[in-house]
Amino acid sequence: MNTLIFDWDGTLADSIDNIVIAMQRAALDVQLPVRSVREVRDIIGLALPDAVAVLYPELGPTEVRQVVEAYSDNYLHLERQPSALFDGVHAALEALRAGGFNLAVATGKSRRGLDRMLASHDLENYFDVTRCADETAGKPDPRMLEEILAELEVTAADACMVGDSEFDILMGHNAGVLPIAVTYGAMTEEQLRRCRPAHCVHSFEEFQGWALPRFRATQSTEVL
Repeated sequence: MNTLIFDWDGTLADSIDNIVIAMQRAALDVQLPVRSVREVRDIIGLALPDAVAVLYPELGPTEVRQVVEAYSDNYLHLERQPSALFDGVHAALEALRAGGFNLAVATGKSRRGLDRMLASHDLENYFDVTRCADETAGKPDPRMLEEILAELEVTAADACMVGDSEFDILMGHNAGVLPIAVTYGAMTEEQLRRCRPAHCVHSFEEFQGWALPRFRATQSTEVL
């Protein structure tokens, strides 16, 4: 395994609270019922129009766009001070790069949003490939992962998808990529385990500890 593909919100960045608040404020702005924290957390990871459609299935395309615009305005206001990375992420990414991994991001964020976050955390040069929901099919469709694998010229058997939502885990399964769940993000461990991840970790440092020995073992086998 030499390719690690990460979700962004709730996996690398501690942005879940801002996403929930922005969606609830957007609902107030357009005079819709405010969904609960749990309901909003359960749609994190989807492309934004898909997420709105799940929360408000009665809305037509024009109304969905209004909610999307209201959400984006509120989220940008909340993110004037960008959400922090989870503890240990920066150091772990450095160690994983040094360990020989390809690193990639597959996110439900827009390209503009992801680029802003990468720049704010000095991570523009850490990832070999990034894909956003407004560039391709949204999760759990496998196309995002398939495009990453094609660009890196690696097979699904040589990659894993790391995420905090059922959409990440299902996308991994759909693409034939090993799905790894992190339990500190949007969804509960119980929700994630129902999607049959290959492994669950409870911190990013724990993921690093799992990934580095696994990679080294694979390399040793190939040399022998």
